[in-house]
Amino acid sequence: MSHGFVRKRSHGQHGTLTELNITPLLDLVMVLLVIFIITTPQMANDMEMNLPSPQKSKSNQPPPKINRISIAANGDVQLNRQPVSLEALRGMLASLKKENPDVAVVVAGASTADYQLVINVLDLLQQADITKVGLATDVIR
Repeated sequence: MSHGFVRKRSHGQHGTLTELNITPLLDLVMVLLVIFIITTPQMANDMEMNLPSPQKSKSNQPPPKINRISIAANGDVQLNRQPVSLEALRGMLASLKKENPDVAVVVAGASTADYQLVINVLDLLQQADITKVGLATDVIR
């Protein structure tokens, strides 16, 4: 008799383990879905963009001239394709700044150029109070 009771009990335990109650899982999924539906439109509407207008600029001014300083691998320095020394470059940069206070300069150095020479040119630009300076990334040979 006790053997039948144990058998019945073990059969009953295995029967309850095979049933899976997914109701709490479905409740959780529904709550998360509702939260997602409520918060998504608010996140999408927060972004404001000011796009440029398609109208062309009515200004007849030509684009600003950009001066180019090139530093070759052998140490030669050029301003707008004209060879110059560092002392002459100092004077030329000061006169460019007097002519146009908003002057723009691009410094392009060869990949094998002396790094100290590039720093010296950048120091000259700073001493001349030229703030619109760009560094070219193309390789000059």
